[in-house]
Amino acid sequence: MKKLIVLLIVVLSLGGGLGFWYFKAKAGPGTTFRTTAVTLGTLKATIGATGTIEPEEVIDVGAQVAGRIENFGDDPSNPGKTVNYGSKVEVGTILAQLDPSLYRARRDAAKADLEKARADLLQQKAKVNQTQRDWERAQGLILSKSIAAAEFDLAKSAYEVAVANVGVSQAQISQAEAALKEAETNLDYTTIRAPVKGTIIDRRVNVGQTVVASLQAPSLFLLAKDLRKLEIWASVNEADIGQIKIGQPVTFTVDALPSRVFEGKVLRQGEFAARLNASMTQNVVTYTVVVSTENPDGILLPYLTANLQFEVAEKTDAILVPNAALRWLPKADQIAPDAKAAFMRGKRQKDSNANVKEKGKAEEKGVGEAAMVWIVDANGYVRPIRIRIGYSDGVNTEVLSGELREGMEVVTGEGRSNQLSGNANPFAPQMFGKKS
Repeated sequence: MKKLIVLLIVVLSLGGGLGFWYFKAKAGPGTTFRTTAVTLGTLKATIGATGTIEPEEVIDVGAQVAGRIENFGDDPSNPGKTVNYGSKVEVGTILAQLDPSLYRARRDAAKADLEKARADLLQQKAKVNQTQRDWERAQGLILSKSIAAAEFDLAKSAYEVAVANVGVSQAQISQAEAALKEAETNLDYTTIRAPVKGTIIDRRVNVGQTVVASLQAPSLFLLAKDLRKLEIWASVNEADIGQIKIGQPVTFTVDALPSRVFEGKVLRQGEFAARLNASMTQNVVTYTVVVSTENPDGILLPYLTANLQFEVAEKTDAILVPNAALRWLPKADQIAPDAKAAFMRGKRQKDSNANVKEKGKAEEKGVGEAAMVWIVDANGYVRPIRIRIGYSDGVNTEVLSGELREGMEVVTGEGRSNQLSGNANPFAPQMFGKKS
């Protein structure tokens, strides 16, 4: 009898345990919430953009006359070498020499014309002296009626013509001097010199190449005046351009030096912080914002691509909530029963007013945007906390008002944990027809 009772107890225990295990297995995996603590710290709100590093002042050195390039000038900083890419030059440094033969011949011809004009002037002055003496004799003879009136008039006219020819010769001298000056100037133009002190960043011709100067001066060299001061031409989206201000601090990096952060500031463009000639690419409007930066060690090179962060605002001792907590929403059965009805009513109202721009209204009032985060209560349910948020740095967002405090744990996501074993294999066969 005792054995029967013991056997019955064992059977009932096994059946109860097996049933309990079955129903727990059928219940499936449970829900766990991932949480992150609300912190107090400093937040920097930024706007991201990309741009190209440009020299602050670039001079395009061209040729004003045509000719064949005979040679390049000497590099001042590298004796024995000619100027090339990266050469540092001074004002007046010879960059290139064009063939001067034709222009030298024109200068010599202009000199000969000037000498001829000066000789003509001496000849005309001699004629003036001769006609003046003839005119003076005619004046004495006409009184004694020794010559006819016609001869008197002829002597007078000859003198006046001689005086006028002197004026013509003087004008021809001035014309010949101007032609000589032009010829000498063109001859001087065959020597291409650096107009400013700077660095050659581009050489666009070679020795033996013929330069043709027509309506537009050909470009021979590109000269950066000072590579210690650079600009970044950044393309800023139209949605962000309203937050760009003159003098605004900017940080940026370049792919060539990914571990180094550089600083700059937004330059004034007339009365604005951006150039007004916007561009459109694939229906996206962007504005060019110019950022100045120092390059004392010359480590930044022209035309590198820069990744910029415009500092919109910096908040210290701000309550910071993770952005993931602002994006997470629970399922209806995860919400505490006493908070579910109010939440569902608010959700329906929000859905019906989806076309209303809540953020725009809040910003007009200056109190920030309405948002909601969730916390886990003692019973394993989640409860909402309504807050108003301000700036974001892409990871955390500033909390302007609400009941959220430092150290509170907010839900950022959820996971699934098996109630029987935290390491259940999803690919293992399921007992009692359990579906995976």
